[in-house]
Amino acid sequence: MPAGLRTNVEAIRGTPLPHGILGSPCTDIVDVTEDRIHELNGVDWLALGCCPARDWADPCEDDSPGATPPEKEFCRPEAEHARPITVYAGAECSALGFSYEEAREQALASLALGEQHAVEAGFMRTRLSMDAEDLTPPEGPLSIAQGVAALEGCLAESYGGVGVLHVPAGAAALLGCCNVLRENPATGGLRTLAGNCAVIGAGYSYLNMGPGAQPAEPGTAWLYITGPLVIRRGPIDVVPDRSRAAASVNPRTNDRRVLAERTYVVSTTCKVCAVKVRVCE
Repeated sequence: MPAGLRTNVEAIRGTPLPHGILGSPCTDIVDVTEDRIHELNGVDWLALGCCPARDWADPCEDDSPGATPPEKEFCRPEAEHARPITVYAGAECSALGFSYEEAREQALASLALGEQHAVEAGFMRTRLSMDAEDLTPPEGPLSIAQGVAALEGCLAESYGGVGVLHVPAGAAALLGCCNVLRENPATGGLRTLAGNCAVIGAGYSYLNMGPGAQPAEPGTAWLYITGPLVIRRGPIDVVPDRSRAAASVNPRTNDRRVLAERTYVVSTTCKVCAVKVRVCE
């Protein structure tokens, strides 16, 4: 075997997980243009389709004594909102032998591979765990198939459209045991038998928190279901930019730092439901 110095080669490039919140066909991603950049401060809207449609009995068909004609129910749409989530990745090394362009490449590569994880964690922290109805029974966590069934029932009772199941990556393998999820060959997306979409998130595994930010105990995980997802995505900002490359070096430590960051606004609608499931039997 030849002896000598090791050879520098090209770094190993990674690929983001395909079923995460930014890679799944469940998600509608909108790249925000300059003329709509204010949307990255957060958005408000009136909920659409969250009011149920009901069947109505013809009062002429009810001839029982004392029967009163039924009244049709009306529903006021609720105001909804979504707040911004800013994700970032930074590169740091001694300025000696570490150029600005190398630091920039490191920061951008880390953001490209890790931003999905960060968006999932931010969405769980600021929306899912804040607004969900907890369906976990007093007896304790359900099996994962029972948990998905409870979530789909919860959403279907309040929303008639296709929803999104949010699953920690650490629990994903169990969904294949009972054919809970199937991959659509045409889109590559995952769907339940009921037709709901699924996002498998490493960021959900990282936090694994339930309503009120309660953590999952060892051997359990939190699953959520929501309405459809619309994600507004801003441009990537690199700090400092190329015109101020010298500012990336701290003269006191002679270290170079470059930051890459991007803002997202993750929106969903209507009901959010959560349930705790067992991942170890």
